[in-house]
Amino acid sequence: MTMFNTIAIITNNSTAEIIYTLQAVIEYLQERDKEVILDEFSTRLVPNVNLPQGNADFFGRNCDLAIAIGGDGTMLRAAHLLADYNIPLLGINRGRLGFLADIPANAVIRCLDEILRGNFIEDERFQLHCEIESKGKTLMESHAFNDVIIQKGNIAKLIELETFVNGNFLHRQRSDGMIVSSPTGSTAYALAGGGPILHPALNALVLVPICPHTLSNRPVVIDGNSVVEVIIGTPQIDRAYLTCDGEIVCELVTGDKINIQKKDKKIRLIHPADHDHFKILRDKLNWG
Repeated sequence: MTMFNTIAIITNNSTAEIIYTLQAVIEYLQERDKEVILDEFSTRLVPNVNLPQGNADFFGRNCDLAIAIGGDGTMLRAAHLLADYNIPLLGINRGRLGFLADIPANAVIRCLDEILRGNFIEDERFQLHCEIESKGKTLMESHAFNDVIIQKGNIAKLIELETFVNGNFLHRQRSDGMIVSSPTGSTAYALAGGGPILHPALNALVLVPICPHTLSNRPVVIDGNSVVEVIIGTPQIDRAYLTCDGEIVCELVTGDKINIQKKDKKIRLIHPADHDHFKILRDKLNWG
């Protein structure tokens, strides 16, 4: 008997392919007497399907599996919804790259059959937690699955950042910004910024400067239990922004301090039993 009986479905895109796959997955699950709960976006895509709609808290209290249909952006949205609830997350890829959403659209039924029979791999990934401090007070908190990014807002000017790891001064740099990435996020913006690919099982963080003015500023990999502090140092700052997984969290001003460390809850990813991280890298990055 499968452990997955009440299943949330999450999307965030309205392409014809996603609507088709959404309808097919709903039909498949209903034929197997699964209780299906849709997120707000999915409900809008299939208005004729009479199914309950839930939010993050509802999913957390009622569901034992979530299925995200889309690309990695949809997986990030789903991870944000489930960040505090310990619900396993499965991704069906209808996007472009699909590092996170790894079930191909042409194998959905076969993969779901296996997973609902209990034949799958579970993979725990840690998330990032960040706090923005100003004059000793916490202004706000946020979290990320891939990365926390401090980035300039004025296209023509660099920002100055001071970085500390566990209270020890690492460097002061003038650059377009800084990426603090989890292993999961190492194949996202951090990779484009010249950072290394970290295996997702590693307990590590990577700090990647964005276009640093001093060319010797290189990406640095540190212990995953570290606390990273980044202080905005530019005296006449025009604009800098903090983004978590590509979403702008807030504007930053001179003297703001961003503290970044592991979040206390993990994301549980479900993969097909034949999941191979290195094969995904080969396929997605066109390696040989």
